[in-house]
Amino acid sequence: MTTWFITGASDGIGRQVTERLLARGDRVAATARRPHRLDDLAAAFPGLLWTAALDVSDPAAIRTVVDRAFAELTTIDVIFSNAGRAAFGAAEELTDATVADQIAVNMTGPIHLVRAVLPHLRAQGGGRIIQNSSMGAQISSPGGSLYHAAKWGLEGFLESVIGEVAPFGIGVTMVEPGTVRTGFGAAMTIAPGLDAYAGTPVGQIRRSIEGSGGNLTGAAPGDPARVAAAIIDAASATPAPRRLVLGSDAYQAVHTALTTRLTELRAGEHLAATTDFPS
Repeated sequence: MTTWFITGASDGIGRQVTERLLARGDRVAATARRPHRLDDLAAAFPGLLWTAALDVSDPAAIRTVVDRAFAELTTIDVIFSNAGRAAFGAAEELTDATVADQIAVNMTGPIHLVRAVLPHLRAQGGGRIIQNSSMGAQISSPGGSLYHAAKWGLEGFLESVIGEVAPFGIGVTMVEPGTVRTGFGAAMTIAPGLDAYAGTPVGQIRRSIEGSGGNLTGAAPGDPARVAAAIIDAASATPAPRRLVLGSDAYQAVHTALTTRLTELRAGEHLAATTDFPS
């Protein structure tokens, strides 16, 4: 039996992972802003589910809940940082509050979570951190500037942490799903539009979102149950995979982005060399 600590456990991929772990007899410390939505699982799996209210935009709350979970459960093998939400709008359409929320929930919250769990994982001799990121950490699209900024920034942080914690037996995996059939899209914050962007790509995407009636992921190729199974399998893979790209749409989009980036890099090879001191 393994023990997992999960944020955003009441919905979407977090809920799927929680259900699968409990069904196979594992123990889960499940956190969510509304933990009462996990009451049915607590009743169905007595003794296996530990719950707590947690808003990952609150660093002090993160430390308190993490410390309590380790104190009460003694050992936690896997940290699944899953909580997150998206916002859409051109950069100048987004409010200051939306900017702050996107960074707090999608980047600094997970960063504080990693910082809070590391002393415990080191003390117990190792563990695994799995961060649910997005294909949006490798690509970008008009209207998603703050979501992409947070995901790119978070992965930069984790790239560095991987090298820091490997000597302690702590593995880190970044999960980059494509579009998955969950309620994630319907919960997206949509900024009021400016007329100046109506005829731009942002305006086109906005009309598509509005035309979907909020069902942004209804036709998504990603199966949340299969995504959850892949995440659980990754926790026991040795060595820990640095990234999991999940979904055919994610693979194609990330492959195109990386190939394009490499082509652009190669095009600038000569110029790069011209800025060195003469040999």
